[in-house]
Amino acid sequence: MTQAHQMIRLEDIGSMEREALLDAWLEVFRTPAPKGLSQSMMRRFLAFEVQVQAKQGLSRQSQRALAKPTDKQAKHAATKLKPGGRLVREWNGVTHIVDVTEKGFAWQGRDWRSLSAIAKEITGAHWSGPRFFGLTKVAS
Repeated sequence: MTQAHQMIRLEDIGSMEREALLDAWLEVFRTPAPKGLSQSMMRRFLAFEVQVQAKQGLSRQSQRALAKPTDKQAKHAATKLKPGGRLVREWNGVTHIVDVTEKGFAWQGRDWRSLSAIAKEITGAHWSGPRFFGLTKVAS
């Protein structure tokens, strides 16, 4: 543990009031705590970070585990679209065709940076673009 953090003891975090937690957060992370973060979550983050710093970082095993792609990341990587691709979706009896371009997407003669913006334009509601165009599986 560095000298600056010796004042923050793991066993004290559980009984700290909000103001003390905010001060401890600023000392440990060198940035103000995110607005709206509950005391419970502040305690968890602080306790974890104090322990990590006491051990001079994460174990190699933890670092390797964090470096591995998750299933979600692997699925996302598999659905990367390449320029020249085409997405087709029917919505309320109208077929919409979106072309994948170098800069993003082309739909109805306009360039778009996001599929979600196109999905919102088509439906009038906020949608995940990849989900709307069938690029992701719906959680069961």
